[in-house]
Amino acid sequence: MLTVGAVLSTSALLAGAIQVAAGTAQASPAPIAAQQRADLLARAGAESVSDARLLGLTGQEKLVVKDAVVDADGARHFRYERTYAGLPVLGGDLVVHTSAKGAVSVDRAVEGSIAPATLSPKLTAEQAATTATGAVRALVGGAHDADEAALASVSGAGTATLVVWAASGTPRLAYRTTVEGMRADGTPSRQLLVTDAATGELLDSHEQIQTSNATGTGKGVFDGTVTLTTNYTGSTYQLKDNTRGGQYTVDKNGTLYTDADNVWGNGLASNGQSAAVDAQFGAAKTWDYYKNVHGRSGIRGDGVGAYSKVHYGSNYVNAFWDDGCFCMTYGDGSGNNHPLTAIDVAGHEMTHGVTSNTAGLNYSGESGGLNESTSDIFGTMVEFYANLPTDTPDYLIGERLNLNGNGTPLRYMDKPSKDGASADYWSSGVGNKDVHYSSGVGNHFFYLLSEGSGAKTINGVSYNSPTSNGAKLTGIGRDKAAKIWYRALTVYMTSTTNYKAARTATLKAAIDLYGSTSAEYKAVAATWSGVNVN
Repeated sequence: MLTVGAVLSTSALLAGAIQVAAGTAQASPAPIAAQQRADLLARAGAESVSDARLLGLTGQEKLVVKDAVVDADGARHFRYERTYAGLPVLGGDLVVHTSAKGAVSVDRAVEGSIAPATLSPKLTAEQAATTATGAVRALVGGAHDADEAALASVSGAGTATLVVWAASGTPRLAYRTTVEGMRADGTPSRQLLVTDAATGELLDSHEQIQTSNATGTGKGVFDGTVTLTTNYTGSTYQLKDNTRGGQYTVDKNGTLYTDADNVWGNGLASNGQSAAVDAQFGAAKTWDYYKNVHGRSGIRGDGVGAYSKVHYGSNYVNAFWDDGCFCMTYGDGSGNNHPLTAIDVAGHEMTHGVTSNTAGLNYSGESGGLNESTSDIFGTMVEFYANLPTDTPDYLIGERLNLNGNGTPLRYMDKPSKDGASADYWSSGVGNKDVHYSSGVGNHFFYLLSEGSGAKTINGVSYNSPTSNGAKLTGIGRDKAAKIWYRALTVYMTSTTNYKAARTATLKAAIDLYGSTSAEYKAVAATWSGVNVN
């Protein structure tokens, strides 16, 4: 059991995590407005003919633009579907990459020719539709896939259209048919089938309608009344968010939360759903912050959502992230009625996963302090991003939990030593402190870089941040400070980075983002000196 002062620990950060260097800022997708995107798609469409010629496609083949991405350095990635003799080609999609220097490469769904042996079907569209509908009727009473309810009925024969099937085997002329029906639990079914146009052989089928997303409301212990994206199965709502990588929340036994009316919790800790509302909402806002601010899709950057577990243990006064289960866990605190599901805790814990999947900062010594301060920094940024009326954003860590029993927060970013143990400034022995206290140097740096030194009031909270050298510092704003820290974490920091190396990493990040003569670069240098890291 960790002490109260160490409650925001990462409990199971696995050693030896594989480190994958992030791409440079110039190679990352550049945010584009709707009109810019439309213009880019139009450009891709205009270039489809020349791209087809460049790829050596035949005169029968045409490219139809589907998507376009442009990197900050100007590299383009145009995604196309393909037609053959005017027919859609299933398996004909490809992506044409053009580097900033004009080098072209391509990724194809399939290699080789997509030309079928014939364009004359032996079966009529009506025959194909009847064959496909019969195949679907054979599924009535059984589940097509393990995670689907059994098919209860089929509405009638679908309509078949000709396509070229090139996704597997020898390219051939085929029919694509959509057959609609109803699952046993009331969920609509829309089966898409591909059948050989000569023999009627079933080449492919899949259900187009998955369990749907719904918008519910919840009242959390800390977050108040919030909107939740949930999953409707046709008979019940699940606390699962398919729009954010499928992330979900379970109880202490691992059971997914479900609800009949999509109204969750009542704000009281005695209601088991209330803590689950906080956890699910906190995970959603953490996802949104990383995705919308830093372009990161999920903790690993792979679009996969983590899951949350609430009501862990008994009288468990802690919360932790575990790489092993790719999940975060919350205890219910003293008396099992004080859950640790505040939003800055959610952001803090999930950030341990981000750190593990990027720099992999060792959880000891100065690198351990940087690991903890990274979680405090982005936990704070998630709190500011959410901007909840029930949890006014601040630079205090765990202030809603009252784990000290006197209304004070766990940690203070403006003057970390106010907690009685954390370090305001670097010293040669700072790495010997518990990582939750050596983190004070990084926390103090971030506050000073964001807001500057001296006395001020922000969102009704009074701060008074000193510097080790007496310098008066002017902040650059928390958003810029966070972008600098994120780039340093994902591009330059390694598992053994200490505070001196963190200074170098953030200076490099400031150059990348704002230039070597920028005010931001100078502020980073001056702020590190202000916490005695030179």
